[in-house]
Amino acid sequence: MPHADKNILFIMCDQLRFDYLSCYGHPRLKTPNIDALAARGVRFTRAYVQSPVCGPSRMSFYTGRYMRSHGSHWNNFPLRIGEPTLGRHLKDLGVRNVLVGKTHMTADDEGMERLGIPKGSVIGVEAAQCGFEPYERDDGLHPSRPGAPRPAYDTYLEEHGFPARNPWEDRANSGIDPDGNKQNGWLLAHSDKEANVPEEHSETPYMTRRAMDFMREAKDDGRPWCLHLSYIKPHWPYIAPAPYHDMFGADDVQPAIRSDGERQNPHPVFGAFMDLRVSRNFAREDVRRTVIPAYMGLIRQIDDQLGVLFRFLDDEGLTDKTMIVFTSDHGDYLGDHWLGEKDLFHEVSVKVPLIVVDPSKEADGTRGTVCDRLVEAIDLAPTFIDFFGGTPPRHIVEGRSLKPLLRGEPVAGWRQVAVSEYDYSMLDVRRTLGRKPNECRLFMVFDGRFKYVHAPGFRPMLWDLETDPNEYRDLGDDPDHAEVRARMKEHLLAWALTDHNRITMSDDQIETYGPARQLRGGILIGYWDEKELAEARKAYGLE
Repeated sequence: MPHADKNILFIMCDQLRFDYLSCYGHPRLKTPNIDALAARGVRFTRAYVQSPVCGPSRMSFYTGRYMRSHGSHWNNFPLRIGEPTLGRHLKDLGVRNVLVGKTHMTADDEGMERLGIPKGSVIGVEAAQCGFEPYERDDGLHPSRPGAPRPAYDTYLEEHGFPARNPWEDRANSGIDPDGNKQNGWLLAHSDKEANVPEEHSETPYMTRRAMDFMREAKDDGRPWCLHLSYIKPHWPYIAPAPYHDMFGADDVQPAIRSDGERQNPHPVFGAFMDLRVSRNFAREDVRRTVIPAYMGLIRQIDDQLGVLFRFLDDEGLTDKTMIVFTSDHGDYLGDHWLGEKDLFHEVSVKVPLIVVDPSKEADGTRGTVCDRLVEAIDLAPTFIDFFGGTPPRHIVEGRSLKPLLRGEPVAGWRQVAVSEYDYSMLDVRRTLGRKPNECRLFMVFDGRFKYVHAPGFRPMLWDLETDPNEYRDLGDDPDHAEVRARMKEHLLAWALTDHNRITMSDDQIETYGPARQLRGGILIGYWDEKELAEARKAYGLE
């Protein structure tokens, strides 16, 4: 059983770029509380998500398994019933796995009904909530539509004097002009407006308080916990409350990472993504200079709220017993590479910030250090299991525990490549390219220098980040890099052929299988006569 004085605070932002934190090098956006966290732990510089879109990325975080393994390929694709989750592994160790905020999990209602699992049962709730105990689940997007569920946050706003048809949309994520007219926060043109709710009642402070509420209540429970505090911001709608709405201006917007050459005869898939509405708008400099200051303000608000949260941990005596993890589910193009949203595999989309503070004395030697090993989102699940004293089940959990990296211990055979996947079948890109739903997979393999993207039906993409760190020149059809492409494809093939579905039989169970076990079970295969059988039984100590 785990030590009762161990906890994990697993903080995730939504759509936060790694380079929009001062500890990762942003020149204008200061994030002192996140920087202080990095000074207490290990900051990873090559952490990659398993898919650059919310749903499948999060399912990989929450299962420790690649997208090809858990099967939830896009937002609102149900995670199939029976898929092992972090919650299941921690429950076996006596640890509560608790949620405050977003998971983007869609339950496999059909599978639950087929198996006769009531949604309100303990098993049903665990299955529907991705293994989390939902202290307060809020996936963060609540547009006005008939029959839409109302989050608890709506009731909170109404009770605090902010009634509306849809408080989340009309108050927290919209502005208001001098005449009292709503300025819809969904529209990028209003990103520079002040959100129509006081800052202390906006989403980020609200969720921070809910996390603190849980930790206060958990004192009486006594069990160790893993609390997933999952902020919706700085994900769109890009609109911030005062004073964060005008804390940054157009002069703080950094030049876009893009080149005219990228638009000249691009890879067909890349070109189709550049033609999406969100990409065409973010290609405009006036859009970037309107939206990005709000994005920066939302990040600064998160940092300020983390300062409140970390002081709470100090006051409650939790700091020295709590592992703290800070990361994001993916990045945001914000006009870089002529793209909006996320979806593809440039660094600004697929690489995320990752800071881990291990409170153990064994980690004192690595505090404030930087690690450039290739790390994947699926590594957090085994790290958490390891931290609570369990053994990550290798046949189920595909990531690797970060424990040795956090404690400066020798590591043998660390991964050579990071892998990420994407399924674009749900986007207009599929129709633009004339593809069937089962023909829309993309696979990224990155070895620390070369980034290879396999695109079935098309030539591959390839970037050399050593000579081209901004990923401007696609070498996917460059004859001088044929050997590199072949080598990277071999990495992809080796990964693809690795067993990932044998989750009901562990390695240890397989190791026990052999001739002696066969004999004990009365299975006599290949023996000639009684003498040979007797000799075998004696040799295996069965006489």
